[in-house]
Amino acid sequence: MATIATDQLALQRLYHWERTAAATVTLTQPMGGGAVKDYTWAQVADQVRRMAAFLKAKGQAEGWPADAKVAILSKNCAWWLMSDLAIWMAGYVSVPLYPTLAAETISQILAHSESRFIFIGKLDGWEGMKPGVPAGLPGASYALSPADVQQDYEGWDAICARTAPMPGEVVRDADELCTLIYTSGTTGLPKGVMHSFGAFAWAVDAGLKRIPMTGSDRMLSYLPLAHVVERTLVEHGWLARGIRVFFAESLDTFAADLQRALPTIFFSVPRLWVKFQQGIQAKMPQEKLARLLRLPIIGGLVRKKVLKALGLNHCKFAAGGAAPMPVALLEWYAALGLHINEGYGMTENLALSHLTLPGKNQRGTVGPAYEGVQVRIDPVSGELQMRSPAVMLGYFKAPEQTRDAFTEDGWLRTGDKASQDADGCVRITGRVKDLFKTSKGKYVAPAPIEDRLGMNPYIEAVCVAGANMGQPLGIAMLSPQGLQQAGSDSAALLAELGRHLDDVNARLDPHEQLDTLVVMKTPWTVDNGFITPTFKVKRNRIEEVYAGKFDAWVGKRSKVMFGD
Repeated sequence: MATIATDQLALQRLYHWERTAAATVTLTQPMGGGAVKDYTWAQVADQVRRMAAFLKAKGQAEGWPADAKVAILSKNCAWWLMSDLAIWMAGYVSVPLYPTLAAETISQILAHSESRFIFIGKLDGWEGMKPGVPAGLPGASYALSPADVQQDYEGWDAICARTAPMPGEVVRDADELCTLIYTSGTTGLPKGVMHSFGAFAWAVDAGLKRIPMTGSDRMLSYLPLAHVVERTLVEHGWLARGIRVFFAESLDTFAADLQRALPTIFFSVPRLWVKFQQGIQAKMPQEKLARLLRLPIIGGLVRKKVLKALGLNHCKFAAGGAAPMPVALLEWYAALGLHINEGYGMTENLALSHLTLPGKNQRGTVGPAYEGVQVRIDPVSGELQMRSPAVMLGYFKAPEQTRDAFTEDGWLRTGDKASQDADGCVRITGRVKDLFKTSKGKYVAPAPIEDRLGMNPYIEAVCVAGANMGQPLGIAMLSPQGLQQAGSDSAALLAELGRHLDDVNARLDPHEQLDTLVVMKTPWTVDNGFITPTFKVKRNRIEEVYAGKFDAWVGKRSKVMFGD
């Protein structure tokens, strides 16, 4: 572990703001119906201290081990962040769970982590999740928890009201276990990635050397805090710089939430950047938008109007990650004056690996490595490998998987194929294990083809498959706009997608060209297992469900067809 100054660790940052910015509003929580509740640093610290005292007393009374695990199952909210800090102040280890998990996965994570307590907050599908939480597991509810959660568990406010705040300044050492982040996983069961307090402190320090974050910045927290990027960038960026964090209330209020926050730093995953783009294109056809943007004065006014409509007119730093960003999408936003920096990382390294440099056109790459990150590309497999002080301690209770995650000389295996240019910029070309061979003996890398196929307003997500077949094929989920077109004029939809497929195939090598594109009307969701909570398509699940139909689809000899 690199030497980390004690005052840079998470709890010490809370104490710093408690002392120096007590009256400053730092969290803004929607309470429903347009109402919000603001929290100052003093109020945050007071509630954290009270909840920490409660957890500490409970752990002592019930004989919890020194490194007891405490789970958080909730959408993003102010109490989520305060719970995390309270768990640490009490001396325990936090275990965040995605708020969209199925009961079986919740049960598996709670059992595997040996969680002794659970915080349950904002959730949309509690009835489906409830069987995954053991009946005897003690817990607490947030103010916006489902009604039956509030009936079963004592409320946050009630606990704080009857508990005196923990005094002093508890210090957790840099090398202590801080949290278990369970990977969303495109394959297999989630693994509990172990990270220390020092790893987070190092990661946020290295990250903020490239991301221009100051105390005057604003962020909207809406991607799951259980995900490593939101955890590192939002939670630990908040603690490091003292920014103001706003929370999103719901999908229906997202536009209003953005307008309230007017974020100066904004991160989103590719699928959502595409949705924002499709929303603009639904109001203004792309041809008209492009024509207006070319006009000297009008173009500037249109850019301002579009960004204001998105709530991003104050955004000084925009980023994308969690999956590759198509170059055409980056260019579309750049034409609006919003330059999206593409980042790359993984749960195992706190998402701290690569990021394009602000102000430079490095589109098509994920930029150079952060300062302090070492990278190399395996000459045989083409795998990107890295090491840094932000790399995990290992997988919880999984020594063999931990050993497999590293090379013999201690470099983290990313599992991603990559190339590197003369400027040190890395281009991710696919997953090492995603490559498949056609019956002609040719290898196909699906990721670049999927990027191109996805650049159509009628397509929301796509998967390219075809191992041991003559040619690959594409399977796509229709976007809301595509579903609407399918309902009103399906022939026109198929014709448009046929032209799109021709354009994509024209830029591919012969062995990569798709035999057919099969479009699905049924959504791919977290619930049905087709995507992860961060909107990455689960390739294995797609092939498991549809592989038996591949030959029949190809046999129809149709360029584009409906698959359901």
